[in-house]
Amino acid sequence: METLVTALTIFVLAIFIGFEVITKIPPILHTPLMSGSNAISGITVIGAILSAGYQVTLLTTILGFIAVLFATINVVGGFLVTQRMLGMFKKKD
Repeated sequence: METLVTALTIFVLAIFIGFEVITKIPPILHTPLMSGSNAISGITVIGAILSAGYQVTLLTTILGFIAVLFATINVVGGFLVTQRMLGMFKKKD
């Protein structure tokens, strides 16, 4: 029970700190940070694949697959948004 309370406390603090950091970022820094978060999400995809591949129980396999799915959506969506934002800075013919 003590481990669960510690884990939940860390999780809630991480959410609060993440929200505070993200809301303080000026819009001009959004594109470079989006590229960095895509790299982090790529690492998350690798971790999710490893998690799904261990197949300890059916639940861990299903949760691993869901993690792979969500992390992949995040990476693809992030790259599409970054590409669109960078396209706004190109010279028009």
